[in-house]
Amino acid sequence: MYRVIIDSCGELTKEMQEDGHFVNVPLTLEVGDQQIIDDESFDQASFLKAVAECSTSPKSACPSPNAYMVEMECDAERIYIVTLSAQLSGSYNSACLAKDLYEEDDESKQIYVFDSKSASIGETLIGLKIAECENKGMSFEEVVKTVEEYIAGQHTFFVLETLETLRKAGRLSNLKAAIAGTLNIKPVMGSTDEGSIQQLGQARGMVKALDKMGQCLVDVTENCEEKILAISHCNCLERALSLKEKMESMAKFKEIFIVDTRGVSSMYANDGGLIMVI
Repeated sequence: MYRVIIDSCGELTKEMQEDGHFVNVPLTLEVGDQQIIDDESFDQASFLKAVAECSTSPKSACPSPNAYMVEMECDAERIYIVTLSAQLSGSYNSACLAKDLYEEDDESKQIYVFDSKSASIGETLIGLKIAECENKGMSFEEVVKTVEEYIAGQHTFFVLETLETLRKAGRLSNLKAAIAGTLNIKPVMGSTDEGSIQQLGQARGMVKALDKMGQCLVDVTENCEEKILAISHCNCLERALSLKEKMESMAKFKEIFIVDTRGVSSMYANDGGLIMVI
């Protein structure tokens, strides 16, 4: 038996929630003096309202090692942990410490921590890959090797509707943010091989930005028909459905699914943002 523990930056699909093998460990969000637990009680609308009204940038705090250890206490002999990119959060280091502490008292389980080098649905797809490998009857070592290779070939992209979070965080000057807003410039962002964030380009208007993001994805992806494409959206379902149609017209994929962003992903994408991972 196995268990997949994913920090709350990784959204669980309805099927994953009902499967029984997957659990989320929540991060904590800080908006001004408010602390919000990123669990089932997360209210995206009130969170986005609080972010918009706050003059400072929202922050996140990673789960404690104990939070991970609690989820290791189960009947599963094989435990896989998937975290937000170690370049973006302390979640990976916390999970590694939890593994070490747990194994000091109990060596009966096989435990491995995956650095997703991604976020949001990047983690979701990794969780699904683990389940696929387990269902094929692979050994623990084979699952780890296969999934690490999958992570190395994964690509993450996103487009932001607003640059306010970057401005508040000091990553963009007020002047540049104002100019970008006036000209309706939307940055197209992506992950690096190490799991940090880079700007891939920009476009005037969301439609052109999504076109550019879609082309970036198709350009770096081989054998699209064999791969699952995941889309997460922050309060913009119609835009996500439009992006899905756009991607279906650009290439044939094994499957495309859409989820709503949870707390941490909502913090990164902000209102109207879209994330796409393959």
